[in-house]
Amino acid sequence: MRLEPTHYNERIGMDGYMIKTNDLSKSFDEFQAVDGVSLEIGAGEVLALLGPNGAGKTTTVRMLTSVLKPSRGEAYIAGFNVVEQPEEVRAAVGVLTEHHGLYNRMRAHEYLDFFGQVYGIKAEKRASRVHDLLDHFGLGEASDRRVGEFSKGMRQKLALARALFHEPPVILLDEPTSAMDPASAKLVRDAIRELRSGERAIIICTHNLTEAEELADRIAIIQNGKIITQGTPAGLKHEMLGPPEYRVQLTDKLNGRQPVLPDGGRITATGADWLQFFSEDVKGYNPQVVQRLVADGFRVLSMEEVPRSLEQVYLQAVGSSKENKHAQ
Repeated sequence: MRLEPTHYNERIGMDGYMIKTNDLSKSFDEFQAVDGVSLEIGAGEVLALLGPNGAGKTTTVRMLTSVLKPSRGEAYIAGFNVVEQPEEVRAAVGVLTEHHGLYNRMRAHEYLDFFGQVYGIKAEKRASRVHDLLDHFGLGEASDRRVGEFSKGMRQKLALARALFHEPPVILLDEPTSAMDPASAKLVRDAIRELRSGERAIIICTHNLTEAEELADRIAIIQNGKIITQGTPAGLKHEMLGPPEYRVQLTDKLNGRQPVLPDGGRITATGADWLQFFSEDVKGYNPQVVQRLVADGFRVLSMEEVPRSLEQVYLQAVGSSKENKHAQ
């Protein structure tokens, strides 16, 4: 099924960003829910917005959809100002919220057709979209069933189909694979990859860090309403965790022998038949390690980077933010 967007504001070409915020902030009386969020997301990019419960993710999404008016700052969706052009913003964005607001007495095809009417889509196009989306998300056989009879996973897929119905250029997804079985979650992740291949910008709010690392081009971590760090997964790992470490697997046991590495790196761990090291100069240093080990009589079986997860980055960033807050 073709999942390409159909409309854009020509003003996107001014700076190339489908989603852009500058100092976006929202306060409720004395409570500062979002404080100075600045993001720039281009067409074809996926940003994962991560953070603890209550960090400001949902409030940020509500401002991006013109549901909440910012207390300070500005935001643009597909070139439209969220305060000055709310109708255009809502037409340009597809949203999957944590609470779907599904109409339980409607049948699945009626539900999607209803939202197609809300968006002003003609009857023939609506019928085609209803059929294609229900079939794409494995709900074709449930087309005549009432939404109230759906499982949690089926409801999630129907809500995602609704978010995509009008083929918006900007997608905001809050926990898109929540309550799904592995097969359904994979289907949704594949759909997100397909959406990314088009000229769309996507924000995913999720607690599934493995999923975020798998899908996102960039990561932004929000805590206490502020973006505490953002960047590519690889860039954040280097920034938060330091240079990568490499593990050398030997064919024979060390038997008490202590390998010596060239200057410029150091061993961080050893096992019965392996050693682990790091260096700032990976390309220049790693070949020297192999040469030195072989020259010293060790037989090298393999060398690979030690995996580092986004979870490590997240915990490091959130922990450091808490320490800095307490120190103030």
